[in-house]
Amino acid sequence: MSGTLRFVGGHQVPKSSNWAPTRRADKAANHLTPPGAMSISRPAARCLFQAPSHISKLCPRVRRQNFHASAPLPQRRRPRFASIKASELQAPAKETFPAYTAEEKAALSKIYTPEQIAAIEAGEQAIDPEDLKSHGMLRTDLGRLEYIDDLSNTQPVIDKKLMDYKIDPNWTLDQDKVGEKFIAYLDKVMEEHPEDIDPEDPMYAEKHRPNRLDTLKAMQAELGDPSTYALAPAIPGNFTKDPTTGTGAVDGKDEEMENDPLDPDGVYNRFRKQTGYTMRQILDFKVKVLVRHRVVNQTRLGKIESLYCLAVAGNGNGILGIGEAKGQEVEDTMNNAKIAAMRNMQPIPRYEDRTIFGTVEGKVSAVEVQLMSRPPGFGLRCQHLIFEMCRALGIHDLAAKVPRSRNKMNTIKATYQALMKQRIPDEVARGRGKKLVDVRKVYYAGQV
Repeated sequence: MSGTLRFVGGHQVPKSSNWAPTRRADKAANHLTPPGAMSISRPAARCLFQAPSHISKLCPRVRRQNFHASAPLPQRRRPRFASIKASELQAPAKETFPAYTAEEKAALSKIYTPEQIAAIEAGEQAIDPEDLKSHGMLRTDLGRLEYIDDLSNTQPVIDKKLMDYKIDPNWTLDQDKVGEKFIAYLDKVMEEHPEDIDPEDPMYAEKHRPNRLDTLKAMQAELGDPSTYALAPAIPGNFTKDPTTGTGAVDGKDEEMENDPLDPDGVYNRFRKQTGYTMRQILDFKVKVLVRHRVVNQTRLGKIESLYCLAVAGNGNGILGIGEAKGQEVEDTMNNAKIAAMRNMQPIPRYEDRTIFGTVEGKVSAVEVQLMSRPPGFGLRCQHLIFEMCRALGIHDLAAKVPRSRNKMNTIKATYQALMKQRIPDEVARGRGKKLVDVRKVYYAGQV
């Protein structure tokens, strides 16, 4: 390295090196050179007239703080709602409250005078549709009216009749006032009709007895128009009478039913009388006892043993029920459980009469049951308890899981609970205010 040096930008550079000042080098040199220093690439006048700025730069820079502890947002906050033009805001109000058309004005001209029509048009122009929309109470929910009505007039079909006077609901509690009013009414009748009253006289009865027309008028005055009311049929006088045999209860004791040849012991006599089933229908039910074990009740006299039975019953066509019974005799307890199961039968929805709707779950105590629908031909892939319930119900394609405890009694109850918790698509559509139609019944003539 040579000992000869040259000054470039206030720095010593070897004379033998091939180095030339550039714009970037000049900037670096100016950055490293003090403000008052002079260099080759910097004019002398600029160095002389530049004021030193060391005083302002020596002050400590304090960061600007906010009045709250949250971090400042460096970016501009976006608006929550998109920009909408005023014309777009006014359009829904005009659609809700449209102006009178030419046909409507022609219809109004037949009822009102030109001065009245001019007043109506002036009133329409004075009211802003947007103000009417914001202050008007027009409902948009499912329970809204299909027409615009201020409910100032009552309609006899859907509205309750208004009474001309207010009735005190407790007026019958004061017996003295009721008696005084009744005596005053009788005195008024005797004053208006001073002739002698003879109820046994046929002429008097024909004259004063109310006929059917008077009764109809009285009902119409009390209830309103009879065509607007749907009255249930009256209860027959002797509703304990059997319409088929023509015999009824005598002295409060029911006649004993004769034993059916299919039931010589009369086990189902009371059940047949309560439900109206015939013995043939009872025998056609698919009934089976699934749980049977011995239970013990500890008393002060010792342990009392009993037999517990749980049975399921169904018709194989969408009806299923479970019944429990406890007793001392085995046969009587099993019969009572079967009768209880048949009495508790309820309809259960089925999809295509072969499986369930979707996936349902049931939980009783520590038992959890999951039932899942499956395609045709899948079969019943589940444990024996659920298998018997599905066979009694009429389900042919089903998969089930019992991940936790597998107690037999709780498994049957949890399965029955899950079957009753199904959500039918029709109910879901009805809850959303829509109607669900199965188009397969149209394209395939109902063969689905």
